[in-house]
Amino acid sequence: MQIHAEKKAASKLKNNLEYIKKNYHLYLLVAPAIILTIIFKYIPMYGAIIAFKDFSTIKGILGSDWVGLDNFTKFLSSPNFADIFMNTLKLSFFGLIVGFPVPIILSLMLNQLRRAAIKKNIQLVLYAPNFISVVVIVGMVFIFLSPTGPINQLVSFITGKPLMFMSNPDYFRSIYIISGIWQAAGWSSIIYVAALANVDPELHNAATIDGANILQRMIHIDLPTLKPLMAVTFILAAGGIMSIGFEKAYLMQTSMNLPSSEILPTYVYKVGLQSGDYAYSTAVGLFNSVINVILLIVVNKIVKKLNEGEGLY
Repeated sequence: MQIHAEKKAASKLKNNLEYIKKNYHLYLLVAPAIILTIIFKYIPMYGAIIAFKDFSTIKGILGSDWVGLDNFTKFLSSPNFADIFMNTLKLSFFGLIVGFPVPIILSLMLNQLRRAAIKKNIQLVLYAPNFISVVVIVGMVFIFLSPTGPINQLVSFITGKPLMFMSNPDYFRSIYIISGIWQAAGWSSIIYVAALANVDPELHNAATIDGANILQRMIHIDLPTLKPLMAVTFILAAGGIMSIGFEKAYLMQTSMNLPSSEILPTYVYKVGLQSGDYAYSTAVGLFNSVINVILLIVVNKIVKKLNEGEGLY
């Protein structure tokens, strides 16, 4: 029995080597991506060990004293843990719920345009914000929402007094999400537009002859085409629900809106780089990554049950 298993394993190895030899050019094509991923993603994981140590730059990673889960306990028991964690979760969750359908709706609307010139011009307008840097976006937000900005001029004309958008914690989450949708929705719709390009026009023609209107054709022809792609993108987005971009949140922070704008990435930056507590900040970042992995697994299982067994893996 053991000899048979060894022969089977040797045969499988031989077949794999023959396949690699035959398709070596494909492996050469993906080799740079694999090498870069190992260098910049997997090798740095070694540094995560300092989350379990009382890290000292003099002693180094291996020489620092081992403290186990003390850094995690310190964060979980800190008085601002609940606020920071919930701010991160709310900002990501509401951003996902509100922002996820927008690129799909845009792609469905763009797919109904029959004049190529008009479609290209609209796509250009929708894609352009993606190429504006985060710093410029935040600068525009501060200008438009300042007490003397154009939006507050309109608000003052109607109500008689301006609204302090950037200093009121209640407005931060809405401003962050809406500006993010404006910047990224057009670019995110590209993948859905490409998928809809593969839909057979005869299906729409036949549905039109049968009396289906535009909305009915979208629901019964276009959406089923996008369904597998929507499932994968939703799983990936939900898996990264705790991975909010640090730059934009940090740039939009003011001393007045901190109760709602302080999130895990900005907290890690302040504790790690500004305060120099590298071990503690690494523990917070590692905690965030673990939550992301758990969410990815859970959401994937839920989507697979709802999507006839089709998921990310």
